[in-house]
Amino acid sequence: MSDALYSVEALSTGSGRDGHVATADKAVDLTMAPPKELGGSGEGHNPEQLFAAGYAACFHSALLSAARTKKVNIDGSSVGARVSLVRSGEENIDLAVDLEVIIPGVESEQADELAQLAHQMCPYSRATQGNIEVSVSVGQD
Repeated sequence: MSDALYSVEALSTGSGRDGHVATADKAVDLTMAPPKELGGSGEGHNPEQLFAAGYAACFHSALLSAARTKKVNIDGSSVGARVSLVRSGEENIDLAVDLEVIIPGVESEQADELAQLAHQMCPYSRATQGNIEVSVSVGQD
């Protein structure tokens, strides 16, 4: 592995999706539970929630960076991430992600350009490229 700019360690205990997860520094310290839609109690967090939150934050940072590069003010922007579990074949389950970018006061063509540039810059987008379905759309505020 190349020189890391930042690393974080997390440990899962119990029964994975129905257990506990914490980072070494305890900044994240969560009870995990499968969602009701998958037969669980829904009384905890699940990996898809954590991935959605992380992807939304990372993509938004990339969007802000793209805007700085293009010298565009995108105050009030937001990024929403919907992470879904989808069937892939008879026994496999994959992730799919829908990202929705909102940039108030920016023409749709420029907003699309910024969203696509952010998609090229975002580490989550690059990590998932070719591995899972990711769609990026630009909505209206």
